[in-house]
Parts: sequence; C-alpha cells; structure tokens
Amino acid sequence: MSKENNSIRAGDPRGPIVSSEHLSHRAKELSEFEFGLIIAGHAFNRWMVRCMTATGLPELGSLDILVLHSINHRERAKKLADICLVLNVEDSHTVSYSLKKLAKLELISGEKHGKETFFKTTEEGRSTCTHYAEIREACLVESLSSLGIAREDMHQIAGALRAMSGLYDQAARSAASL
Repeated sequence: MSKENNSIRAGDPRGPIVSSEHLSHRAKELSEFEFGLIIAGHAFNRWMVRCMTATGLPELGSLDILVLHSINHRERAKKLADICLVLNVEDSHTVSYSLKKLAKLELISGEKHGKETFFKTTEEGRSTCTHYAEIREACLVESLSSLGIAREDMHQIAGALRAMSGLYDQAARSAASL
C-alpha cells in the first residue's frame, strides 16, 4: 500500500472513501466495500453495453446482455426461472422483457415443452457472443494482467463477492420481515 493510502487509513479525518458517510457508524469498511461495489457495478454495466455496441448491437442493455450470455452458456436451453435464479434477478418480468427483445433481434429462440418455454441462442446469437468474447479478450483481459492480480486472487475475490451476495440476500429477507 502506498504511503498516501496509509495516511488516509491511519487517522486522516477524511477516512475511507464511502458514498454515504451517514451509514458508516459501526462499519466504515462495509460502507467502503459498498461504494466499491456501486462504482464497479456501474462500470461493469457500462462495459457490457459498450462491448456489445462494438459487436453492432447498441440497442441491448446490460440485463439483455447478461441474459443472452446466460442462455448461450454451455449451449443448453434454459427456462425463464433458471435464468432468473442464476442471475439472481427477483423481478422475472424484466428478464421476460429481455427474452422478447433478444427473440425479436433473432439472437435467441424459444421452444415450448409442456407449459415451459426453453430458450437457446440462435446461430446469430452464438456468433454475437463469440464476437463479444473476442472484444473482451482484446480490451479487458489483456489489461487485467497490468493490475498484477493473480488468477487465484481473482478466484478468491469472486468467491468473496458471492458470499457477500448471500449476506445481502439474507439481510434483505430480514428487512422485509420488519
């Protein structure tokens, strides 16, 4: 850690960088984590949209892109409930809207099996995901190595984020019961 960062941590009155200081009475580090999560989430959404725009699809929003990649994952057809579960989306109507949008663009197709519709990527959808992956490799993966974060560290960070999501989900259930 740089000397400058140490001075902020070691009693500088500015304290940690947070978005809402009034929430930081007992857990400033949690507020600092949340601020990082906020700006990282927005940066990630912006990245996905810009990357997809580079593939030629500027009309897709971040949720549309996540849904497309989720459907393309492992080349297995998926139903709405499974997509929502994997993406941790509570409002299924938002995913349903994305499915309609992706189908209209002929990136996915749906096939009824009884009462359920299973969605899979079309050839155009798979091609779009491949092009997105190529742009991701060139623009993002290459620059990741410059941060000096090892693959194992990324694995641990991802695990911590998944664990924190469980903590926030449990807190949301508790808050809903108040």
